[in-house]
Amino acid sequence: MDYSLTIIVPLFNEEENLRRVEEKMNEYISMASVKCQVLFVNDGSKDNSEELMIAICERNPNFNYISFEKNCGLSAAIKAGFDYSTTNLTGYIDSDLQTDPFDFESLLAEIDHYDLVNGFRHERKDSGIKNLSSLVANTVRNWFTNDGMYDTGCPLKIIRTDYAKRIPMFSGLHRFLPAMIMLQGGRIKQVPIRHFPRIAGTPKFGLRNRLVKPLLDCFAYLWMRKNYINYKVSKTS
Repeated sequence: MDYSLTIIVPLFNEEENLRRVEEKMNEYISMASVKCQVLFVNDGSKDNSEELMIAICERNPNFNYISFEKNCGLSAAIKAGFDYSTTNLTGYIDSDLQTDPFDFESLLAEIDHYDLVNGFRHERKDSGIKNLSSLVANTVRNWFTNDGMYDTGCPLKIIRTDYAKRIPMFSGLHRFLPAMIMLQGGRIKQVPIRHFPRIAGTPKFGLRNRLVKPLLDCFAYLWMRKNYINYKVSKTS
């Protein structure tokens, strides 16, 4: 089947959510405006996630998976998804389903004119301290990147795959994807999407990895922006 969109679903210890992910993704695939496939990336889960993921892929022809030997982090999982994507477009959604796959349609409506379309959670259903830490982190990142994004960490994105494959990933870079597309001369846009409370599983990010680590990553981004190699070929034999 000729797919147009690969949707990366990273997961780490999400056994309580996976059956719901299967149901929601199948519902979306059945009505999506483009042909979609799902690519699970199991980031070294210690629970029963891998077994459930394999069973889901065996009974659903539109589902595939990658499984890491050990936990490598969210940026590595997204990078692996980019590496293994074979479609013109690559999307990303978290396995906690705090965002709705049906909102990919809002992003797809814009992608013809852009190289990355980023959702932003305009009415977040998280705790006050989580919302505040994300607001501070996004504000600081904007000082460094000037990408104009309200919510770079939003787990709902669509990227042109050729741009995605050229991103030089490092740990924490999943928060800088819009800025990395801009470094390539790409066009970015953000659109509002819905957000829902987490109803199962455990959050993987706390105050430290929402504020301290992202601040350090901003300096890594500055170095990369200064030294980034970007060229366009005018002729070839």
